[in-house]
Amino acid sequence: MGFSLTEYADQVWHGAVDDSIAHTGQAGSGVIEVMDGVGWYPGFGNVITFRTGGEILLFDTGNPLTAGPLHQAVRAWSPDPVGTAIFSHGHIDHVFGMGAFDAEDAPRPTVIAQERIGERFDRYLLTNGYNAVINQRQFQAPSLTWPTEYRRPELTYRDGLTLTRGGLTFELFHVRGETDDATVAWIPEHRILCPGDMFIWVTPNCGNPQKVQRYPREWALALRRMAALGAEIMLPSHGAPVFGAERIRQALTETAEWLESLIEQTLDGLNSGARLDDLVQSVRPPAHLADRVYLQAKYDEPEFIVRNLWRGYAGWYDGNPAHLKPAPDARLAAALAELAGGARSLTEAARRWADAGELRLAGHLAELAVQAAPEDAALHTVRAEVNEARAAAEDSLMARGIFSWAAAESRRLAGGDADAVDGPAAGLLGAGDQ
Repeated sequence: MGFSLTEYADQVWHGAVDDSIAHTGQAGSGVIEVMDGVGWYPGFGNVITFRTGGEILLFDTGNPLTAGPLHQAVRAWSPDPVGTAIFSHGHIDHVFGMGAFDAEDAPRPTVIAQERIGERFDRYLLTNGYNAVINQRQFQAPSLTWPTEYRRPELTYRDGLTLTRGGLTFELFHVRGETDDATVAWIPEHRILCPGDMFIWVTPNCGNPQKVQRYPREWALALRRMAALGAEIMLPSHGAPVFGAERIRQALTETAEWLESLIEQTLDGLNSGARLDDLVQSVRPPAHLADRVYLQAKYDEPEFIVRNLWRGYAGWYDGNPAHLKPAPDARLAAALAELAGGARSLTEAARRWADAGELRLAGHLAELAVQAAPEDAALHTVRAEVNEARAAAEDSLMARGIFSWAAAESRRLAGGDADAVDGPAAGLLGAGDQ
């Protein structure tokens, strides 16, 4: 019996199979037919293929590691030339598959993107080293390097653009959510919606602690705009397709509702004079949506989104006057270690709190200890143990990555075997949101 994409999508919908931005389920499967003339190439950054009017149009083009396999898969699917490629946004798992198509003995394809993508590529050049470090940390990929050359679009637009290719219409419109340069495509003849990363089969990635500003409120508005289109097939750029108008409407509107709840609670607290810490500890997503497969916090987390909302609306001051002009971390740590009777007393307390299940508090104490005495290998051993326990207790990839990286750092400083190992995401590039 052959592979059925609709049956597979149904399994993902019911939670029997995990296919999301945090876990790619069908990578390496080639171009899978959605309908005649429409294909789905799954991976860490899906590619949607359209055959129309004697040419191929690509929506997204995948990451650097899959550029060769993508070219082979598209050529196995159709010999028609690639005439147009649309970038849903400028993250590198969506824009790095054009090289082989550009090199073909045919007119160079026209790449289309929202106009702010150029500013994104310029920023990547300015922060090349930083982007390498944070993605190494987030995805446990110490060998990851950040690119310095980008495929720039031939055509950009500001608010919207309508393309006609063969018998198909591609209505492109600009949205903000994970990025400020996002493009959504609506193909009315097929009732197909291509949301890019505006739907990723987990909670929206709009709180990422190491990345630039996200736009939760604008994301919710875009979700409701997409839901109103009445799509019958949704082909996201991460995770499985969604088939059926009712499922698509439900997924988009409930994700919007989930975000709107966090936004409302955060703004209510901010407007009433609450501190950021108060909101991080109190804001919670709607309980009645907790069982939704597409609203699990496996990548980003609600409390990170609260912090990002604060950053977007209120700046960096968190309401605690001690944080306005703080003492250096090491100086504060040394003073607290002195009060505690030495840095090792802090690590003893860290172990006690960790054993009691208070991992957040244990993390503070272990960090203070190594800041007070950074050369003490025994303190780093405890810091490693605490952060390993923290990583094991986390569901989100972002939290696990940061805690695992901290643990590996202290294992090295303690003299142990602590070389970080490329995790599963690294094999899929592991740089999905910058």
